[in-house]
Amino acid sequence: MEAIKTEALSKTYRKGLRQRKVLALNDLSLTVADGEIFGFLGPNGAGKSTTIKLLCDLIRPTSGRAAILGQDVRRPEARRQIGYLPENPTFYAFLTGWELLDFYGTLHGMPQSLIQEHGKSLLDMLELTDAAHRPLRTYSKGMVQRLGIAAALIHDPQVLIFDEPMSGLDPVGRKLVADLMLDMRDRGKVVFFSTHILHDVEVICDRIGIITNGESRFTGSLPDMISESFSSYEVLLRGVSPEQIEALTQKGHKPTSFEDKVKVKVPKGNLVTFLASFMQEGMELISIEPERLGLEDFFMGFIISQSQD
Repeated sequence: MEAIKTEALSKTYRKGLRQRKVLALNDLSLTVADGEIFGFLGPNGAGKSTTIKLLCDLIRPTSGRAAILGQDVRRPEARRQIGYLPENPTFYAFLTGWELLDFYGTLHGMPQSLIQEHGKSLLDMLELTDAAHRPLRTYSKGMVQRLGIAAALIHDPQVLIFDEPMSGLDPVGRKLVADLMLDMRDRGKVVFFSTHILHDVEVICDRIGIITNGESRFTGSLPDMISESFSSYEVLLRGVSPEQIEALTQKGHKPTSFEDKVKVKVPKGNLVTFLASFMQEGMELISIEPERLGLEDFFMGFIISQSQD
């Protein structure tokens, strides 16, 4: 059973006096398995928050459906399994951290003993214990963000849905949250989160999805991304004569010489032909390395291609 599943999920808003239709999400279909961290990427206005609000039944789709643990998100049984962090969590400033967790735990029908147990563990994990009895108006933005994550987890949900959980966090806070996500995954839970911080995605995600203009552009694992994200090989040779370098240049391979070696960039798909054509007697093949894009370049490739469509 998929922990999260959407089928042709679409959402159209009406804006302005003329009620102009704006398509925020178009036929989004994706699945997320238990024990998986799924990073949801896209530029501002791509449809990430709309997707998350649909998964949490905060808004209703124009068409399509979404399910949590096999149950339609419109059913209370499905929503009870969700721990949700909005993009900009806002709480009553006069409450203390402990009072907020107690409030959330009570809303979920938890006994006080369990609220105390879970709350202490979460505050320790997110390094908020020393601030637990201070009013929230004294918290920094990053502390409020971490407390919002603790509130989302107080009832020990199976599915964690976070909208920009790293927003406002310093490097220490980001590591705390990343470690928490990895811990949740190790306990068999699923984490679905949107972010603009691509480094965190590369470090902790099992799979990623890229969305632009409300449409899914890529879904797959990081190895899938890596396999799609290189277009050439870097071939390093030794013992290449000046005549051979000239021949490589005339063929458009743009060889680069340094010391006694020559570096040649070979387009993806042409490697076998290149080796058969240019590997001659006296040449020594030192290495062949794929030239991969980082996640940021891979991500930007979708953004640029979308803007040119």
